[in-house]
Amino acid sequence: MAECEAPVGGMDDVDVVTRAVLTASRLLVAVSARSLAEVEERLTLPQFRMLVVLSTHGATKLVTLADVLQVAPSTAMRMVDRLIAAGLADRQTNPGNRRETVLRLTAEGRRTVEDVTARRRAEIAAIVERLAPDRRAALVDALTAFNEAGGEPLAPAADGAEPHPLGWVDLPAVRGA
Repeated sequence: MAECEAPVGGMDDVDVVTRAVLTASRLLVAVSARSLAEVEERLTLPQFRMLVVLSTHGATKLVTLADVLQVAPSTAMRMVDRLIAAGLADRQTNPGNRRETVLRLTAEGRRTVEDVTARRRAEIAAIVERLAPDRRAALVDALTAFNEAGGEPLAPAADGAEPHPLGWVDLPAVRGA
């Protein structure tokens, strides 16, 4: 059986769809890894994800950041310490509660998120351009349904008008609270 042929069972077979999604996820992971290539010596994928969360939330308490990333607060703190040492994030006193500190991106951290996201967007666009227009429409329909089934919000438009650079679930940010 050729690599892209569907096994007996048809397109609505859960195993066939799962295989197609797994294959697509391999491609997307490869695109993600390549988009980080210019910063990989100083930034891991989990650290980049933390930068993206800080980018979407603004100033955020550590416990909120850990919850969004689904890691222990101690793990989040170690990651934050590395980002601060790299000049990509910093701590500041929460203006709404001076006993708390919040974490935020530095200008360099924001630039890093924008640059990596732009590289990722460009590579994905190059892949999508190789699809026939009817295949693009079908892909949008399929991925929209898949994302909705998984509870994933829509990624931003090319102009960046939406607040989710990579589409991770946005929990309420701590802004002055």
